[in-house]
Amino acid sequence: MKITVNLDKNSYDIIIERGALAHIGDYLDLQRKVLVVTDSGVPQQYAATVAAASESAFVVTVAQGEGSKSIATWQMLLETMVEAGFTRSDAVVAVGGGVVGDLAGFAAASFMRGIDFYNIPTTLLSQVDSSVGGKTAVNLAGIKNIVGAFYQPKKVVIDSDVLATLDPRQRAGGMAEAIKMALCFDSSLFEQIENSEPYEDIDSIIAASIAIKAKVVEQDEKEAGLRRVLNFGHTLGHGIEAQGGLYHGECVALGMLPLCSQSVRNRLLPVLKKYGLPCENTADREKVLSAVAHDKKRAGDTLRIVTVEQVGSYEIKEIAFEDFSNYI
Repeated sequence: MKITVNLDKNSYDIIIERGALAHIGDYLDLQRKVLVVTDSGVPQQYAATVAAASESAFVVTVAQGEGSKSIATWQMLLETMVEAGFTRSDAVVAVGGGVVGDLAGFAAASFMRGIDFYNIPTTLLSQVDSSVGGKTAVNLAGIKNIVGAFYQPKKVVIDSDVLATLDPRQRAGGMAEAIKMALCFDSSLFEQIENSEPYEDIDSIIAASIAIKAKVVEQDEKEAGLRRVLNFGHTLGHGIEAQGGLYHGECVALGMLPLCSQSVRNRLLPVLKKYGLPCENTADREKVLSAVAHDKKRAGDTLRIVTVEQVGSYEIKEIAFEDFSNYI
């Protein structure tokens, strides 16, 4: 299956195909110098497969986790390309989850003011969400994604076969992002997730989630309006995530619950439980609020939040920052 993100000169295709990684050279232009970025939690054969299909590959494996989304690691990737003699005609390929995609994408966006970037997401979370849309970033001073750029990939290749090696918590965290898409935009998709056995419809869930994300990005590439809806669950979720101990998707699950109506929450809770996602926030309330104070969606004393009163629809609200504590 192919889904095209139509952004004029920045348009690109998303290939969704089981087994695509095994013949990745059929999809990506790898006959040049290629920086393959992966992390220690990703099976090394995935990056090795990309390297083998490349004319001249340089594989960099960073440590697994948010700690690698740093200025220091970003600089190391840039220095690697400088030392290897990369030019504007060369490319960066991310092989991993959201951390690798954000980091490698930002390196591609920065090197010589931008070189080709391909994304091969290997986690469910990155397949249904972060690999599409061009958000690239690193963290700084304890603040998530505070330094970065909007930089669209040249192509995204999604192979759901790689999910077989995924940690169960990581896989469940990916479902949280798919659930987010469904709650805001597609009641039929939510019903499918609600009524099916875990992961039995994963290919169609990935495709439906990507289709939603692509349409949103086409209408609002740089998050000036509609794309803000995709932050549903993230404002509170990022505050919880800053305390450590939980994965991103798990924090998004917790971040959605207080921003739903009671009727939506009554349907959402059983779905979260079915996938083993957390349903109760035990993080320190004041520390969460302190982290939210640095959220990019805050403007002065106001904060923009997304709420869901009915499955398949949303509302964007601006509230006083001090009132956000009522949602925790």
